[in-house]
Formats: sequence, structure tokens, C-alpha cells
Amino acid sequence: MDLTLYWFMFPVAIVISTTAMLSGIGGAALFTPMFLIVFPLLGAEYTMSTAVTAIAAALLTQTFGFASGFIAYRRQGLIDYQSALPFIAVAVPIAILGALLSQTADANLLKGTYAVLMAILSVILLRRPASVEAKPTIGAAGAGEVRELKARDGTRYRYTAPRQGLGAAATGIGALLTGMVSVGIGEVIMPQLVKRHRLPLPVAAATSVLIVISTVTAASLAQVMALIAQGGIAAVPWNLVMYTIPGVIIGGQIGPRAQGKVSETTMVRAIALLFALICIAMGWIVIADLIGG
Repeated sequence: MDLTLYWFMFPVAIVISTTAMLSGIGGAALFTPMFLIVFPLLGAEYTMSTAVTAIAAALLTQTFGFASGFIAYRRQGLIDYQSALPFIAVAVPIAILGALLSQTADANLLKGTYAVLMAILSVILLRRPASVEAKPTIGAAGAGEVRELKARDGTRYRYTAPRQGLGAAATGIGALLTGMVSVGIGEVIMPQLVKRHRLPLPVAAATSVLIVISTVTAASLAQVMALIAQGGIAAVPWNLVMYTIPGVIIGGQIGPRAQGKVSETTMVRAIALLFALICIAMGWIVIADLIGG
């Protein structure tokens, strides 16, 4: 095992993790296509052995990145723990199920599912309206329990407590996809918290990080344990994650500190465009494999 092979992923991981913390999306949404699309272009020695290995590496990396982001947001006092629990209760067991299902799924099915998901997320992001502004006198939208959260800097946020309700279906689908293809939960949670429940963006992003880290941790453990059970400890690409994990830990600290300093509209549009490009590239790979096969 060449321990220097993936050295370049350290700075790349910092950038990806910072972006994920700012936008609330899962970092694996960017890591997985990099492992599956970019690595093979660099040479045969960089290619992951299977799509499941790439997904497991992305999930394991994302776990540490969001753990770092969670610590940063916790210090800022922006996480609404009570609101996060109903989402976590739905997402965690379903994510584990998705991770187990991916072990027997066809590689092209996983890649094709990922391509379709990227297309859907691209459209959702482009249509996502501006979030509620982070002001000290935010009012609650709609009927229900009014919750107030005081951040470490003294800012007070008032909003209606989110209820899972019919959103449980979206949460469940996002969790299943996270377990199977490493992306989905963050992308369905943020729109729910911001668009449907009208949480202030700083509170929504911080609370989303708690939900995502809980879900991704469960999925990554299931994926890694399955890999080890099938191929031993060497089945996990340790020479890759030894660079990505420190990178995302650093990015997880940078992102929350930069919250509010980057235009949300610009960030969302850039990520939507990137997702569209990933969809095209991943779809092309699947078609080429099917034709070649």
C-alpha cells in the first residue's frame, strides 16, 4: 500500500469540507464523484477497487468532517438539539439499511442512482428560495410551538419548532440514499428546515450538521464493517482516508467561521452547476460501461 499516493487529497479535502459546512450539503456529494470519476483519469493505481469502496471512503471521510463542524457549531450555540431528534430517529436506522443493501447492488445501478440524484438536487438547489435572514428579531412562521435560541454571540433567533410530519418520507429517502450512495440526507434536510419550516439559516445549517453527522456515522460504520467482513482490514482504503480525514477536520472548523460571509445565492448556484456536471459525467460512465459490457 503506497502511503503517499493520495497526498493531494489533503488540501482538496479542506476545500470540500469548508464548502459542505457553508452550504449544509454532505461532503460525500463531492467526494464520491471525485473517487469514481476523477481518480480513474489519474491512472489505474488511483482507481478504487469497487464503487462500494469509494462510497465507504466518502462516508467515513464525511463523518469526521461533520464531527468537526458539529463541534464548531456547538461552540457557537446554534444547534437546536430538540428539533434534530425526530429527524435523527427516522434517518439513522434507514441509513444503516441502505448501507447493507449497497453491498449486493450492481455497481452501475449505484452509479446510475447517483447520477439521477445529482440531477434532482441540481434542480432543487436552483429553485431554492432565499432563506430567512439571520436577525435578532426573527418571528415564528405559522402556528405551533415558538422556540427561541440564543447563540454564543448574544443573537436571539425565534421561529416555529419544526415538525417531522409528512417530511419523514423525504428524510427516509435521503437516509436510504446516503447509506447506498453516500449522499442524500443533508440535501433533503436543509430544504426542509429552511424552506418548509423557515428556520434561520445559521440555526438550520447547524442543526442540519447534527442530523447529518448522526446519519452518516451510522451509515459509514455499517459500510466499513461490511467491507472488513468481506475483504479484511485491507479492504478499506486507509492510504486515502489518512489524508482526507485531517483535511475535512480542518475544513469543518473553517466553514462555520465563514458562515454568512459568502453569498448564499452564489454558493447554491455554483453547487447546482457542479451537481449537473457530475450527473452528466456519471451518466456517461454508466452508459459507456453498459455499451462496453
